[in-house]
Amino acid sequence: MKKSKYILVTLIGLLFLVNACQKEDYKLGELIAPTNVDLTFQIVGADAEHPDGDGSGVVNFTATADNEITYTFDFGDGKDKQIEASGVTSHQFSINGLFTYNVTVSAVGTGGISSTKTIQVQVFSSFADDEAKQFLTGGSTKSWYWAADQPGHLGLGPNDQVYENGSHTYSAWYAAAPWEKTATSLYECEFKFSVESGSLTFEQLNPTGEAFVQGNYASEFGLGAEGSYPSTGTAFDIAGVKNVSFSPSASIATIDGGYRGTTINFSNGGFMGFYAGSSDYEIIEVTENILKVRVVQVNTPLFAWYHTFTNVKPEQK
Repeated sequence: MKKSKYILVTLIGLLFLVNACQKEDYKLGELIAPTNVDLTFQIVGADAEHPDGDGSGVVNFTATADNEITYTFDFGDGKDKQIEASGVTSHQFSINGLFTYNVTVSAVGTGGISSTKTIQVQVFSSFADDEAKQFLTGGSTKSWYWAADQPGHLGLGPNDQVYENGSHTYSAWYAAAPWEKTATSLYECEFKFSVESGSLTFEQLNPTGEAFVQGNYASEFGLGAEGSYPSTGTAFDIAGVKNVSFSPSASIATIDGGYRGTTINFSNGGFMGFYAGSSDYEIIEVTENILKVRVVQVNTPLFAWYHTFTNVKPEQK
């Protein structure tokens, strides 16, 4: 009898185990591709006399579709794609002159199925900062380095006005101590700006082939903690010469902080050593030997990072 009880208990246990191991039978809903995708635009400042805009390069876009969940915009100018659930967004084309861009919107439906539409937009941009160009290049080619010997050469503050004392304009949350990142390859970076026939280019050089990746991105990419990682073949590849353009800074930090009012725009995912997902750097200050910039982190837009560079590479004593 006692043996029968053990057998019964064992059978009941196995029954529970089988039930626990059975997978839920999830069913994916019907996959529906968005239809009737449309994309319209309005160039800011466009009129009969200036059909291609007022020179700001700003264009307002509106995308519509049936059965869509969200929209992804590719503006065709080398800048990062933009996701906008409402389908309404603005973009600033910052390459000086009159250019035609192939702008593509992807309407994304259930299961990630998407339908696209591409239009051509001709836009005129006339923003220039010749003094900044001269400071960055010295009139030909000039290299910049992390000002590693200075307190706060890397800093973090809020990109939000709700915090007190104008903290959205400076590194209120964190300021690196001199040589704080020596254990990484961050300070090996060389940033080369060159100008030829009026065109400005940028090249990021690092003998280690690595880039410093901010913590949230390091986690997103499955790398671990923040730090230096090989960049070849990744989203943060440092290789190649990038085109550089200037655009007017539009952030409230520029206004409240009294920044220069110029933003540096790198093509094709260019960045300055510290990967935070953005290729747009607001100039706080630039002189013959100091460059201070602010960059907003794309995947955590509350974060505003502050960088200080110098044209003479510091030597650690």
